[in-house]
This record gives sequence, C-alpha cells and structure tokens, in this order.
Amino acid sequence: MATEGKVPGEPVQTGLAMLETATGAIQSFVPVKSIHQHLCAFHFYGDDMTRQVEAHHFCSHQTEEMRQCLIYDGPEADARLIGVEYVISEGLFETLPDSEKPMWHSHEYEVKSGVLFMPGIPGPVQRRDMEKLVKTYGKTIHFWQVDRGDVLPLGLPQVMMALTRDGQLYDNMAQDLEKRLGISFAEEREKRAYLTGSEKGIHPLANAAGKGLKTELREVDLSTPMAAATTRVFV
Repeated sequence: MATEGKVPGEPVQTGLAMLETATGAIQSFVPVKSIHQHLCAFHFYGDDMTRQVEAHHFCSHQTEEMRQCLIYDGPEADARLIGVEYVISEGLFETLPDSEKPMWHSHEYEVKSGVLFMPGIPGPVQRRDMEKLVKTYGKTIHFWQVDRGDVLPLGLPQVMMALTRDGQLYDNMAQDLEKRLGISFAEEREKRAYLTGSEKGIHPLANAAGKGLKTELREVDLSTPMAAATTRVFV
C-alpha cells in the first residue's frame, strides 16, 4: 500500500487523458512491457536502519545473471516510483571492484526468511526462482523519501540496504503487509528451509561491509588547462 502523502497538483484532466490514450495506442513501451515479475520486500536507508520502507519491485531480466527493477511504494495504479534496483548473480558480484561491493546487499536472509516474495504467486512457483535469488546481490537507490512524508522526490538519491538478520524489521510493518496481502512470513520461512546460499558465504564487503553508507553532495573545481579557451558554465 502506498504510504501517506498527496502528490501536489490537480487530477489528470480529460485533455491529458485523451492524449495519453492516443500515445498509448501508437507507442510501444517495449522496455516497460518486458517487466514480468513483481517482488515485494523491505529496504532501509544505508545510514539509518530505523527508516524502513515497503518496496514493490517490478522487474525484467537483462540476462540470466542480471535483472533490473523499478521500485514503487505500493502495487496500486497511483503508486509512486521511488527507486531502482539492479540484481546480479554471485559470479557477477565477484567481478566488481572492492570499492563497489559495499553498495550491494545480499538477498540470502530476505529469501530464507520469507520477507522477499512474489505477491499472488503460489509458493511452489515462487520457490523455483528463490533458489536463484538467494544467491544474488542487489544495488538499490531510492530517489523519493516517502517515509518522511515528502510529496515530491526531494534531496539526494540514497543507497538502500536490505534485511540481514532477525529482529531488524519492525513487527508492525511485517504484520501490516502480511494482513494486506494474505501471507505468512513464518510459514514461508519453513517451506524455504531447504534453500542454500553461496558455498563461499556472503561476501564480507557486501551489505556496506557492516557500516553505514550515505550519499552526500560536495563542490568540485571545474578548472582545467583548457578552461581559458572553453569555459563550461552550468547556469
């Protein structure tokens, strides 16, 4: 369910609705139509685990080893696009430079605990894909801080992390989602007990290497040897 906070502006008018109908009949939207999967889970800010967000992922595969997901704050038609996530295999993760690895989180706990799931999909069907997801890593950026009530995407994009152990997720958030979507994390956890993560274990640099991560903005000097001849101005 999308969080509270009304986006400013008037409802879509008839003229715009008619235009969208016309463009929708002509244009193909191929990248969006390649989305084939709805995953639901929770994210928290890389520098503040107390700020937890329900995240609905709508994903497509680029290859067998990589999928990309648009993240909304709910599954409804008026849900807000709050971020993106890239999901890669363990093999691809290991090719990343060490400076990059902390920005990626493991999905092992999320999958085994049942809190990463596919709404509306029968358990046995879900678990076929979970056998792959349990060994993957994700990089998530959120642009819209809906948890603090922002009605527009304000501030800097932030690196998000995922749950890694029991006791992190707020009980009220878990219970609310379970009630709304008619699921049981505990029951699904039992049924996923056979799942195994990487034989090597979760990489020690993943999950922010156990530290906090926060995006910050800083000024830089744009001066170059060619500046006198070709000055670049951003205003």
